[in-house]
Order: sequence, then structure tokens, then C-alpha cells
Amino acid sequence: MAHQEPDPAHPPVLVPAAWLARNIDAVRVADVRFYLDGRSGRDAYLGGHLPGAVFADVDTDLAAPPTPEGGRHPLPDPDAFAAALGRLGIGDDTPVVAYDDAGGSTAARLVWMLRVLGSPAALLDGGIQAWTGHLETGPVTAEPRPRTPRPWPADRVVDTAAVRAETTDPSRLLLDARVHGRYTGEEPAPVDARPGHIPGARSAAWPDNLAEDGRFAAPERLRERFAALGADTAASVTAYCGSGVTACHDLLALEHAGFTGARLYPGSWSAWGADADLPVETGEGGADAAG
Repeated sequence: MAHQEPDPAHPPVLVPAAWLARNIDAVRVADVRFYLDGRSGRDAYLGGHLPGAVFADVDTDLAAPPTPEGGRHPLPDPDAFAAALGRLGIGDDTPVVAYDDAGGSTAARLVWMLRVLGSPAALLDGGIQAWTGHLETGPVTAEPRPRTPRPWPADRVVDTAAVRAETTDPSRLLLDARVHGRYTGEEPAPVDARPGHIPGARSAAWPDNLAEDGRFAAPERLRERFAALGADTAASVTAYCGSGVTACHDLLALEHAGFTGARLYPGSWSAWGADADLPVETGEGGADAAG
């Protein structure tokens, strides 16, 4: 049986660079590079990006302004998100392929946001490193398109109160997508208010979704990974990270593995850890013993 080429109007979670090269004129390419170390994602984009790619800013296009309750990257208001997408040339039915230079860890945010709203979007598997074609420099200004605001699905997004209420329920699986050292508290990032993790959370570090070549592991391998963490029997699966960005990498990996309905805690550790009244665990806790 011949392999069927994915339709740009209905892309899977991941697309390879060769597919994008064949379909680049049928999609809007978005560069979502972002760095916690002070480097400018926009400057990296201007220095070389995929042909026709627009720059999607994690701080301003893909998030509302930070608040203590909402964390560093709250989900934007539906009207604001629709306006940002429209400026980027992303209309209601515009297929999007997003990429970064860090294994998809930041581009996953845009892809998840679009897919959870029912919009066509995929992650470029392997990121800019997988692209063998030429790169363009300088900005790309897309022709604006109308975009209808859509509310965030209530069953796919949870707040701090909901997460806290579920921490004592063993049927509710909470996954921490940060690198393992931040989960245990041994290597906290400067942006973390406190070291450690939410009590009961399991460690599901986003880099472990990738194979050695920097692309996503096979669906079967990912299914084994998340099943070992309890995703196959849990009443619900919720992912969090530092501020709701790399958690989306876990959410896309779950979808790629065949799990549906997983939720995002957008406030993540930036909201939970900043509230001194909320409990914190350090060490292995509910860590994935398999690594």
C-alpha cells in the first residue's frame, strides 16, 4: 500500500523537511525561536530563516503579559491571539508549519495553540537544522488575513486551583516537561522562584521525546514512554513546565503517540512556584525511573 502524502490542509503533528520543501507554497511557515539566556529570537530569525517565514514572538504573539497568578506566559486573550495571527498572515484555515532551533521546544507552543483550536498546524521535525534548502535573511511581512477569535477549550486548559485540587487524586497524571535537574530542584533556572516540582508530578523532560538525530522518537517509542508514566490509565493527563511553553512539546508528543485530550497548565512552575502558600517537592518524587 503506497504511502499517502499528508494534505497541507490537514497536516499531522509533525512534518519532515522534505515534505515542507514540496509544500512550502501551500503553508505559512513560522519561526518561533526563543531563548531564556537573553539572546534575541528575532535577531536569530533576521540572521537566517526558512523562505517566507514570519517571526512569531513567544512573549507578545503567543502569550499575554505576565502576572503572578498567570505566570510568565499566560495564554493570550482569544481576541489578541486572533489579531496576532492575522498580522502574521494566518487566517482561519491557513495551514502553519512552525520551527525553532531547539528540538521544537518553543515552536511546539504555537503548534499546540493552533491545533487545540482546531486549526491546521504542524511542527517541522528536526527544526531549522533539518532544512537543507537555502535560508533568507531580514524580515518577512505577510499580507494580513482575517482571523476569527476562538475561545480556549475549557477541557484542555487548567489553572492553578484545578491543578491543586487534583494533586491528591492518583488517577490524575501531572507531567513536568522541564529538564530533570529543574524537576528535582538540583539545577533550578534563574527564572524559577523556588526549586522543585508540584507534588505528585512525574518527570517527563521534553528532550526525551527526541531520538538521537534530534527528531521526534517513533510513535511506538513515545507511547511506551508515556504509558510507563501512567498516561494509558489516567483519568486525565496535564502537562506543565516553566511557563507553559515546553509543556506543549510533551502535549504534541502525546498526540503523536496516539493519546488524546491532554491538557496544558499554562501558569506552570512560574505561577505555582511563585505562590509561597503552595507546597513543593524536591528530589525524585514521582520521577520517571526509566529516565
